[in-house]
Amino acid sequence: MIIGICGAGTMGRGIAITSLMAGHTVVLVDLSADACTAAVAAITKQLSTAVERGKLAQADFDACLTRCSTSTDVAAMAPCDIVIEAIAERLDIKHAFFQSVEKVCRPDAILASNTSSISIASLARCLQDPTRFVGLHFFNPAHIMKLVEVIRGPRTSDAVVQICVETARGMGKTPVVAKDAPGFIVNRIARNYYNEAQRVVMEGAATIEQTDALMQGLGFKMGPFALMDLIGVDVNLDVTKSQWQQFFYEPRFTPSLLQQQYVDAGLHGTKSGGGFRTTPSSE
Repeated sequence: MIIGICGAGTMGRGIAITSLMAGHTVVLVDLSADACTAAVAAITKQLSTAVERGKLAQADFDACLTRCSTSTDVAAMAPCDIVIEAIAERLDIKHAFFQSVEKVCRPDAILASNTSSISIASLARCLQDPTRFVGLHFFNPAHIMKLVEVIRGPRTSDAVVQICVETARGMGKTPVVAKDAPGFIVNRIARNYYNEAQRVVMEGAATIEQTDALMQGLGFKMGPFALMDLIGVDVNLDVTKSQWQQFFYEPRFTPSLLQQQYVDAGLHGTKSGGGFRTTPSSE
């Protein structure tokens, strides 16, 4: 299978690694040539680590690199069987991409979004054929996390959902079919994990470090603040705002002023070298 991935950032790279290790051919597209170059370097490094740990044979490593190509032109996705979008969490940007890719892809190609919060129905409305559109939501880091939400839009065909479920299973993932509701399944639940933690800190009941330590003590692998740093404090805030709006500004989903202040300060987490738990660089 040929899998097209739009967006050479953290999520796009992770989905690419997962696809390559499952034996698929990957076409990675990004507007920035530098981003494509950086993505190939990151993918190569992760695959090399898999070889070192005995999870990937050297011959398979070589084959993975052979099956991976990049481009700054969306036309490179013409032969793809599935196209997965992993770009900015903005409806207008996603609409522009899907309208352009629909013109170059085969009529039977599946178009999927890795969105974590935007309605599948609203994303699909820009397409000539919304029956082939689906949500395919991986979790960060995509090459490690097992869960994949397959989100059925109101016009998504049964065949498209089934193909995506089977494709995810073939990647070693655990697919869960979700309805097209705000936040789907995981992010609806997770908003409370993030929002309540920030409320505790804003009220002075505990520090950021204490809150994370307490949640880890309850069995969570990562505290909410460390997890927001990993995801991207800005990305996480965008998802919160999107879900809040889709629930017609229900108070329990209200974004936190604390998170907005970190984003305004450019403290976006691990990727920026500074965040809730990431120490800013002195340089």
